Amino acid sequence: MASFLIIDDHPLFREALGNAVRLALPEARILEAMSIEDAMRTLSAEQGIDLALLDLSLPDATGFSGFLRLREAYPRLPVAIVSSEEDQRVVGEALALGAAGYLPKSTSKRELAQSIEGVLSGSVSVPKDFVGAPQRRRADASKAIEVKLRELTPQQLRVLDLLRRGHPNRQIAQELQLAESTVKAHITEILRKLGLFSRNKAVIEIGKMDLPDPRNRPNARPDRGRSS
Repeated sequence: MASFLIIDDHPLFREALGNAVRLALPEARILEAMSIEDAMRTLSAEQGIDLALLDLSLPDATGFSGFLRLREAYPRLPVAIVSSEEDQRVVGEALALGAAGYLPKSTSKRELAQSIEGVLSGSVSVPKDFVGAPQRRRADASKAIEVKLRELTPQQLRVLDLLRRGHPNRQIAQELQLAESTVKAHITEILRKLGLFSRNKAVIEIGKMDLPDPRNRPNARPDRGRSS
């Protein structure tokens, strides 16, 4: 019997998604959560969940931060995103981060059921009109960013590492004992050096890369703003 965790703060859509799951697998065991914190508690208490179905818009998550928290805490748990956002760039970003699928909320119940069956069988489900970026262009862009990472100071590398794990500015500041304004300044400089336009884009591009070890940067320029 397959087990699912539906993470969505809207009761009507949790019900609709549960119905789609049961259409695909009538005997499925379905658990529900209304936030990332709620989901984390459920995952710590329950064993053998086969697939999490995650809405991106939750009270305690913005963008892909909730997805990244789940991935960090439970890296072996397949997570498919179910969202009303259908921008192809967002779909591509989700897949680049390792989502098991991307299911638009506008999809019919029967199509959702088929997509869920596909994800459970190991395929990655995407919207019908999704067109992936050419692999060569993506590889070239990743290589360019890897070169630019060498320009970051040790402290910027530490900030970037926490950023890609989905930590908000306040938590990064606490971890590194910095003022929150200093963290914001570091992130602005990181994005400038890497040629990226948003923190979400930085998370996506850096998510699968090995960052240089800050301890191995003896000749790096000194960090500024190490304390508040």
